[in-house]
Amino acid sequence: MVDLSTAMTAAQGERRQRTQGGDGEKKVRRTGRNLGLEAFDPVKHVQKEKAETASMWLVLGFSLVVTLLMRYVLMDSTEPENSRILYILPLTCIFLIPTLHRTLMPERFVEHYGGGTWFKAAFLHTFTFLALSFLLVNPPFGDIAAPELANKWTVVIDGGEDIEYPHSMATSGATLTWHTNGSTILAGDAWLLFALMDNVNSDGAIVEVTREYQANETTREDDISYWTNNSDRIANGTSSSNNSVPNLTPHGDLDQPFSVFLGTDLEEGTHEIVVRITEQGNPWENIQVYSWSLVISSEPAVQDNISE
Repeated sequence: MVDLSTAMTAAQGERRQRTQGGDGEKKVRRTGRNLGLEAFDPVKHVQKEKAETASMWLVLGFSLVVTLLMRYVLMDSTEPENSRILYILPLTCIFLIPTLHRTLMPERFVEHYGGGTWFKAAFLHTFTFLALSFLLVNPPFGDIAAPELANKWTVVIDGGEDIEYPHSMATSGATLTWHTNGSTILAGDAWLLFALMDNVNSDGAIVEVTREYQANETTREDDISYWTNNSDRIANGTSSSNNSVPNLTPHGDLDQPFSVFLGTDLEEGTHEIVVRITEQGNPWENIQVYSWSLVISSEPAVQDNISE
């Protein structure tokens, strides 16, 4: 016979032995060496960090050299029509990065490089080249964009007293319609008005305007004095649709206005207007071409078709 107190003491001792044994097994299972994990080597870790840092600076320097060669060597000898090569060729230099590392880096660094290194280096080269090239082709280091239309273009009629704007003020598109309300001609002096904006200065741009009507093409010259002498009349012109006059120079003095005389008493039909803008940029000659249509219609304007 065993009393209750003795039985409980024996059970607690047996449970304690099992718990201690389980902890021992757990400690064995948690040992990194038994799981195949390498012990942390601080010296090797420092060498790897130095190798990665050296790789970063090498790629940055390589991207800088490639970008400078693209901008000041390759770009000067490449026509704008073949400009794709200016980006394709430098980006293909990614494949030179592993060879560059093995050639220039010491052996103690090369042994730390692998697939992850080339992946990171490729991204670093790509975005560094894009950022530097964007910087070098824009002012103040370069200019590869021709002046552009500042806002809208329009054709006005100067009858000697007031300047009249067309019924439709949707002048930002390629087609402008003048309604003459039954007349076969657009009575008065017709002037083409527009303004240019540029990231540097549009004053040096050469603007050529041609008007074609019934297979007859004529070249029209800019007359800036008309805009200068009639700036108040242009700003306070009237319209048969009671719409406000469009703001052709929204950027103030930064926009360069142009006024081109198209002719007197233009006949009904479609007049094709081509505006060719040429500017000597850096390093290319920048060209921008606009093709517009002036439609003179004898039909009356429809109020519901007004679009601003």
